[in-house]
Amino acid sequence: MSDVPTPNSIDLAAVPAVSTSRMVKGGPILSWINKAGIFLLVAILVVTGRILSPDFLTPSNLMNMLLAVTLLGIVSVGVTFITYSGNYVDLSIPSMMALSGIVTIVAMPLGFIPALVCGMLAGSALGAINGVAVGYVRLNPIIWTLASGSITDGLLRWGFGGNQIYPNEATRAGSLMVGLYAARLPGGLPVIVAILIVLVGMGWLLMNRTSFGAKLRLTGSAYETARMSGIDVRRVVALAFVTSAVASSIGGILLTSLNKVGASYIGSGYDFSSITAVVIGGVTLSGGRGSVPGALGGVIVIGLLRNIMTLVGIGAFGQVIVQGFIFIAAVGISSYSLRRSGRDDS
Repeated sequence: MSDVPTPNSIDLAAVPAVSTSRMVKGGPILSWINKAGIFLLVAILVVTGRILSPDFLTPSNLMNMLLAVTLLGIVSVGVTFITYSGNYVDLSIPSMMALSGIVTIVAMPLGFIPALVCGMLAGSALGAINGVAVGYVRLNPIIWTLASGSITDGLLRWGFGGNQIYPNEATRAGSLMVGLYAARLPGGLPVIVAILIVLVGMGWLLMNRTSFGAKLRLTGSAYETARMSGIDVRRVVALAFVTSAVASSIGGILLTSLNKVGASYIGSGYDFSSITAVVIGGVTLSGGRGSVPGALGGVIVIGLLRNIMTLVGIGAFGQVIVQGFIFIAAVGISSYSLRRSGRDDS
């Protein structure tokens, strides 16, 4: 009897990440540049900003810039798992963020912590529905999440008559909700920054140090190979959507705290901005390649670009246009790199 392993006996934790040195032609130097590319871009943007303005590197400007993209970073950590699984992006994220924020405010009479739990569960439930539809039923992720987001948005508008919902600041729970976004830990670190740091760390551990991460990597890289290896690929994809929903729910609650209001439009634009950050950070749309720290690097790049564009006088609408071109360029470069390495991103 040979010792050939059966599909169910494969040690998934030992499945190696796709070797960038093999993927990128040109040897180890080019491989290193490819891995560090996002952080080299960050360094270039920092130098550019310093040249444009002597106030660019002041602690206050850097902190303001960080706070401006922290919520995007929180959402992008979750989106990384969806894109890594080869399912692009969840277009229901804006509605998911709005849902979690509104439910949190509505549940405030139960107390601050129970309200937060209710908001998280509401957003996560929508993520679970998306996960079942995409992972198990194999519906197109873009079409399905666009539809589920539209339905959720419609239900929120219908259920509350299109009105905004305000937390009762006279209560302790309402007061804590309103102050959550601006809260700081002992030492002065903003709570939202601490949440981002924790989520990045947990995301990295989940993707790189667990069997789920190994299964996700193989599923995103080669879906049929993973399925034939005995991996429950449907469950893996579904869990990726739930993971993203948890992060989006946190972002939605914090965004509701920032605006001091719950409304169906909360979260608008975070779907496109998050996928832009993730792709800039090196997570390929074909799946199975990239990292959570890389996605964070993409978020920092967007923050730096916005700050620099503001310094040179580019308005909000112009910045959206520039972000669109950046997304196109990032996808084009990623696709070209994968075609050169023999793996098409289409």
